[in-house]
Amino acid sequence: MEEKKNKPMLLLLPNVLGDVRHHQPFLPASVDKAVITLDGLIAESAQAGRRYLSRFETVKATNDIPIALYNEHTPDADIGFLLQPVLEGQRWGLLSDGGLPCIADPGYKLVRQARIAGVTIQSFVGPSSIMLALMQSGLPGQKFYFHGYLAKESDSRRKEIKELEKKSSSEELTQIFIETAYRNQQMLESLIETLNEDTWLCVAWELTTQDQGILSQPVKIWKKSPLPNLAKKNAIFLFKS
Repeated sequence: MEEKKNKPMLLLLPNVLGDVRHHQPFLPASVDKAVITLDGLIAESAQAGRRYLSRFETVKATNDIPIALYNEHTPDADIGFLLQPVLEGQRWGLLSDGGLPCIADPGYKLVRQARIAGVTIQSFVGPSSIMLALMQSGLPGQKFYFHGYLAKESDSRRKEIKELEKKSSSEELTQIFIETAYRNQQMLESLIETLNEDTWLCVAWELTTQDQGILSQPVKIWKKSPLPNLAKKNAIFLFKS
């Protein structure tokens, strides 16, 4: 048992979505067991890492578990340094601020380097806003494409939306993307103005929290309905032409 514990291991740990009080309804018991074995945690911020650890029972005091930072601003040259404790036989977790590591998250670069280095990697199931929104949208899940963020500039964004709509129709696929919280409302308005009236548009926000909401309907109905207030909310957008 001790030999297994000391084996170099990178654990890809799922996180809850949003501000939920208890993690047990959303994360499997295997995550609790994995966190107990951690020698350290790689997180996007120290605050997020400490908050995550505080949800679990740990052998060490949570303040004694080292946290290394890895986010979109981390230079690629630092990845080797982050993996060094794992290569020396420790068990470290990789954490995203919300949802699954490496999905709409910069962690993939660290995992790729870990694979090159021969590190054993273990992943766990957990919530993903992309999958949860798609499941509830009523849009086809057999074929879909996640784009991350669309263009910021309004004209470029409208052009991109029209191109994605055309591809959605010709290839029978659901288009999925996200936006920064302060531009959510602008994105929703652009979609309603740009998409064809018969295109189905879905917006989901704050999934799994008490403030969660999801609306999925043709654009022609969106145009006649009051719009949800998406300001400062975590939202995901989907459409199918």
